[in-house]
Amino acid sequence: MLTTDFLVVGSGIAGLTYALKMARKFPDKKVMVITKTKTDETNTKYAQGGIAGVTDFEKDSFSKHIHDTLIAGDGLCNEKVVEIVVKEGVERIKELIEYGAQFDKEDDGDYALGKEGGHSEYRILHHKDVTGKEMERALVDIVEKQPNIEIIKHCFVLDLLTQHHLGYIVTKATPDIECYGVYALHLQTNEIIKILAKVTLLATGGNGQVYRTTTNPSIATGDGVAMVYRAKGRIENMEFIQFHPTALYEPGTGGQAFLITEAVRGDGGILRDRQGNAFMEKYDERKDLAPRDIVARAIDSEMKIAGTEHVYLDCRHMNHEKFLHHFPNIYEKCLSIGIDASKDMIPVAPAAHYSCGGIKTDEWGRTSIGNLYAAGECASTGLHGANRLASNSLLEAMVFGHRCYLDAADRIDSITFKENIPDWNAAGTRNPKEMILITQSLKELQLLMSDYVGIVRTNIRLQRAMRRLDLLWEETELLYETTSASPELCELRNLITAGYLVVKGASFRKESRGLHYNTDYPLKSEMIQNTIL
Repeated sequence: MLTTDFLVVGSGIAGLTYALKMARKFPDKKVMVITKTKTDETNTKYAQGGIAGVTDFEKDSFSKHIHDTLIAGDGLCNEKVVEIVVKEGVERIKELIEYGAQFDKEDDGDYALGKEGGHSEYRILHHKDVTGKEMERALVDIVEKQPNIEIIKHCFVLDLLTQHHLGYIVTKATPDIECYGVYALHLQTNEIIKILAKVTLLATGGNGQVYRTTTNPSIATGDGVAMVYRAKGRIENMEFIQFHPTALYEPGTGGQAFLITEAVRGDGGILRDRQGNAFMEKYDERKDLAPRDIVARAIDSEMKIAGTEHVYLDCRHMNHEKFLHHFPNIYEKCLSIGIDASKDMIPVAPAAHYSCGGIKTDEWGRTSIGNLYAAGECASTGLHGANRLASNSLLEAMVFGHRCYLDAADRIDSITFKENIPDWNAAGTRNPKEMILITQSLKELQLLMSDYVGIVRTNIRLQRAMRRLDLLWEETELLYETTSASPELCELRNLITAGYLVVKGASFRKESRGLHYNTDYPLKSEMIQNTIL
């Protein structure tokens, strides 16, 4: 058994922002960060484009950023939360710069601001095309120097500890559910440990691996959302899965796709069909800089009309030196597969990218479970509504990492450990004899989610997806009950839960709005708000 005052599950920008602030405020208290692999292997690391923030008040304003966010969110944003994130985000960006993060600058010393889809002004700070990696680097460097922060790597969290583990029957109607810590599998010792914590923050990232092709790393398996759902916490708006319009198309590959950041279109890249015709003007007056939901559906439509698996992003007319300076990794990646972006059009197709729904929180990051907070992509704060505005995610992660810190810091001295939680019971389980039972189920899950619950949906597709998910769930739960815990099995279990929540939310929403487009309900409805599961 381990104990800690503050437990952080996940080491992306949301979790590390929170951990650093806690460690500095309470040098006599212990902060523990758990990560599935290495400290910097997070969704944050793979964010290319940048972080949105109002820094040029001569041309830009908070009201413009708020307006752009609300328009992208298609009527479902929490306006109070949008105002909080936009206004407080500027201070969080300044803090990150103080921590050592370096954003690109112009020759005169001003920050080089980019523009992406849905933004009315140039407000995206970036570090070439690896902004998330640079932000993560700066935070990891300073967090690792804090003497009261312990980082446990290669540790997989299995479940939240609640009254359920004390023998109580817990349902969604149970008042005052509390979190006492977690059970976790240490992958290097293969031991399941009990970690007791006064306060727990979930910063577990997204669930992109529920789809066959995603820009997310392999660790994005919906762990936080699934754990909270099993603990009878509230989940909302999971149907709003953002597909990034322009992932690099590489035939014969699956899994993690290489992202071609929206900033390329912000700098002048043009989407074209296989005949070389620009097509976005047919779909939106903002053309290639329309919000992501519109661009992704347009590309999906063009692919279906032509019977192709991709369209093209044309960068040939762009300044080559500027392209190399701003997008060096994209240029090198394309070159590695025989595409010279200065001479060839880049084949692109949409890929699952971001979950706008997740663990329901209030404006301080509090979940429906006591002493449990959530921040980052796993949380549904109300900022994104039905569709996330480009480059708002890193901003939200920092703002809510800070807000969770403020709220938990005020409450920590009134919280005590719950020490009578039993150890993990593995009686009656055995090692799996055939990994094919896990790997094949994962393939089936990703295939059905991609085919039935993708960019465009129908009622019959959703019904078929639910029936197949029911069978996968039954088979996997039986395996889980009789087999010793492993990351592969637990991730499959979490992904099936995440997939179920996406389908359930999509089935409840009898309209098309934002990222959820159902051809049986092509019109929006003002009657449908959040789908709380």
